[in-house]
Amino acid sequence: MSVNIFLANPRGFCAGVTRAITTVENALKKFGRPIYVKHEIVHNKFVVNDLKNKGAIFIDNISDIPKNANVIFSAHGVSKKVENEANDSNLKIIDATCPLVSKVHKAAQKYEEQDYEIILIGHKNHPEVEGTKGRVNQEVILVSDQEDAKKVQVKNPDKIAFVTQTTLSLDDTKEIIKILSQRFPKIEQRLYKKDICYATQNRQNAVRDLAKKSQLILVIGSKNSSNSNRLKDLAIESGAISYLIDNESFIKEEWLEGIANIGITAGASAPEILVEKVIERLQKLLDNNCKIELMEGKKETIKFSLPE
Repeated sequence: MSVNIFLANPRGFCAGVTRAITTVENALKKFGRPIYVKHEIVHNKFVVNDLKNKGAIFIDNISDIPKNANVIFSAHGVSKKVENEANDSNLKIIDATCPLVSKVHKAAQKYEEQDYEIILIGHKNHPEVEGTKGRVNQEVILVSDQEDAKKVQVKNPDKIAFVTQTTLSLDDTKEIIKILSQRFPKIEQRLYKKDICYATQNRQNAVRDLAKKSQLILVIGSKNSSNSNRLKDLAIESGAISYLIDNESFIKEEWLEGIANIGITAGASAPEILVEKVIERLQKLLDNNCKIELMEGKKETIKFSLPE
């Protein structure tokens, strides 16, 4: 029996991730080793290890960086406190924050200027959420799921607004926003939809299409990648068996038993080389008795210019 392998389209790197990785590589070429990076530049083991080998040092605390060194802020963005700490240590800052994340920071600051209480829809302790919370002076209310939305208390229901973590999709936030809108009819949502990452939505739509044809869907991405985890969950919700794998070595032969159609996708921070290696491993396990087909999908043309 020949097995069909379907490749999701789009998959893998988004414009913000490409920009962040290129920023680190260019900084290493220009300034030499080491280049310090606050937090993992993107949530992918392969990418992080590759950049470590080239001379990047990933740190969690600004205090761990020698004074006057170069520091890159990751694609997830940082709080104002972190930026101030970097300036106090005379660090040369290269800001690789994804422009879509920067947009959310600006939206939150704009709402604060207009005296709105701010709800942030996102995952607790995610670096992007921490960065956004730290871009305003007020305490931001975090809403992570529908239960939070039902229970959240605000000071003035007539003067609240919300922003969202960019790596959630319109679908992820739809029900939460519905609950918030029912509870607080005057909630300000002018800037909503502009917050959501186009790549997250496109990759989720592609997984839904993949699930129509695939019994098994392999999602390439690291465990700490929010968008990769969501792709796996969505594949399961759509009726497929699905596993999140870091690379080809994670594939178990028993997963393929009785499977005629396999789908492959990759999170927004997973490079295409990992997809190629997963295909090679599947071909080997299937004795080359397989056919590969690229799915139709939305063409992504967005590119972000590099930071100065």
